[in-house]
Amino acid sequence: MAQICIVTDSTADIPRELAEEWGIHIVPLRVHMAGETYLDGIDITPSEFFTKLGQVHQFPTTSQPSPADFEQLYLDLAHMYGRDVQILSIHLSSALSGTVQSANLASKMIEPQLDITVIDSKKAAYLLGMMVVEAAKAVKEGKTKEECIALLARMIEGQKEFFVVDTLTYLQKGGRIGKAQALIGTILNVKPILSLNAHGEVFPFDKVRGKKKAIVRILEELKEYAGNQEVIVSILYAMNLEEAMELKEQITQSFNTTDITLSEIGPVIGAHVGPNVLAVCMYKV
Repeated sequence: MAQICIVTDSTADIPRELAEEWGIHIVPLRVHMAGETYLDGIDITPSEFFTKLGQVHQFPTTSQPSPADFEQLYLDLAHMYGRDVQILSIHLSSALSGTVQSANLASKMIEPQLDITVIDSKKAAYLLGMMVVEAAKAVKEGKTKEECIALLARMIEGQKEFFVVDTLTYLQKGGRIGKAQALIGTILNVKPILSLNAHGEVFPFDKVRGKKKAIVRILEELKEYAGNQEVIVSILYAMNLEEAMELKEQITQSFNTTDITLSEIGPVIGAHVGPNVLAVCMYKV
């Protein structure tokens, strides 16, 4: 049977130990800040990034990998595993980045054509990472490429995710939401609860006063979604590990969790959401 290789990009924010454990291959995006360019997850850590973010006056920008970056990795995998290798390349929402486009271009540049399937996750950060890890687990369990693709399709449709940011300024500056939406968060400590729609775009789900009430509202919505069914969960944070640990405890007590992962938001996603984000993603298994 041909080897199946799982490829993703650095915005998946997969903890290093998980990436190594499940043999996941990662192509980095780039962060541009204060005249310097950093490879996401390689040249700069999340804590270093957020520290620098508080010291610079200009908002950082980000850029996708080039098609050549993907082409090189795909060819390396073919060299390691043979020309019959099957590659699943799973990436950041195409509504948020051109990363999927770069991966698609690379797959078409390679001759003779390798067996490469590029998937638009319609997700970001460890919402994407959760899907990638589950696909890698399925490969280890002996699932076929087609079965892995079917699993990913179910997860794209079935994941439930919500996040709360300290400020909407970063999303607005990065062009992910409009100015009108960004103004909402400046009024009377209103905390918009955000999510991703079916196209992978950020949208406001609800708005409440204060972060604690926002978390309560999110947990209510997740309880309606999951009931007592078994779920896998990811909690995303940025410089606020204590809040993430508190949320993990609440979820562990209230839901039938089979797996729960904490993931620190990396520099590329952090450039668009800012510090002190708290997010939760849930999937019924």
